Amino acid sequence: MAKKAFITGITGQDGPFLAKLLLEKGYEVYGGVRRASTPNMRNLEFLGIDKDVKLIEIDLIEYSNLYKIITTIKPDEFYNLAAQSFVGSSFELPILTTNINSLGVAYILDIIKTFSPQTKFYQASTSEMFGKIKEPMQNEETPFYPRSPYGVSKVYAHWLTVNYRESYGLFATSGILFNHESELRGPQFVTRKITRHVANVSNGSTEILELGNLNASRDWGYAKEYVEGMYLMLQADKPDTFVLATGKTTSVRDFVESAYKVIGIDIRWDGAALKEKGYDKKSDKLLIQVNPEFYRPAEVDVLLGNASKAKNILGWEPKIGVIELADIMVKNDINLLNR
Repeated sequence: MAKKAFITGITGQDGPFLAKLLLEKGYEVYGGVRRASTPNMRNLEFLGIDKDVKLIEIDLIEYSNLYKIITTIKPDEFYNLAAQSFVGSSFELPILTTNINSLGVAYILDIIKTFSPQTKFYQASTSEMFGKIKEPMQNEETPFYPRSPYGVSKVYAHWLTVNYRESYGLFATSGILFNHESELRGPQFVTRKITRHVANVSNGSTEILELGNLNASRDWGYAKEYVEGMYLMLQADKPDTFVLATGKTTSVRDFVESAYKVIGIDIRWDGAALKEKGYDKKSDKLLIQVNPEFYRPAEVDVLLGNASKAKNILGWEPKIGVIELADIMVKNDINLLNR
């Protein structure tokens, strides 16, 4: 009999990649979608699995809805990928962010504990929990210092997952994933904002790309590889907490340069801080400028992960670096324009 998996956030970036992986392994896959007049099926269609996943309307802050789903399906594995995941928006929507990212996880864990204790649970934690970093390289033991309502809400969900694992013996695992991007990334996120702009420039656009803190550095990996880590966490002998990361950090400025190199443009930078601008080195055309509106009230300057535990226990390690990642994303965006 096929194993059953339920994935919240299945129409986002990670959900479709995870669903495809599980389908290939013979799982029966259910996906939670928010109520909408027309569900966003774009990413599932992109991977060709939109007809293979059983979609169910879900609301993470409605207990009765979650109760009905979990007690009816009794999934073998429950992957909680849904969240109010825009860090910038969390400053404007702190209560909503907390309700979805924190209270929603409390509902799920308590329903599993009470009515489906055999269900293995995966919580999508985040490197944003480290925030104002306490160590140059962050691992599972590094103290948290979140710098946004999003980060704070995820810390609550993370520790609640650990608490239910230790208190009730649930197979409840937390994956602390550092930034992972892909061709399925939403346009609100900085990497996809950059690669879509580069694709538009290659197609003749003269629009200037406006960004926030160019010095912000992140540990960027490829989402398709990171969902493999999620799956491996729930196949481990025992539940635990695992960091997934590349161990290399790249600034927003450097990601911009990598993306533009895909279309044969080298960037020349001029000025500093709010006055910094990026030009096409050959034509001297202005391509990038800083907009202070995109700065966060409290910035996370650098994140850099140590995934040695995942490598040693799960056998997981990333293969695609940030240059190849930028290449994948830009070429995909160019293909989308040319369809």
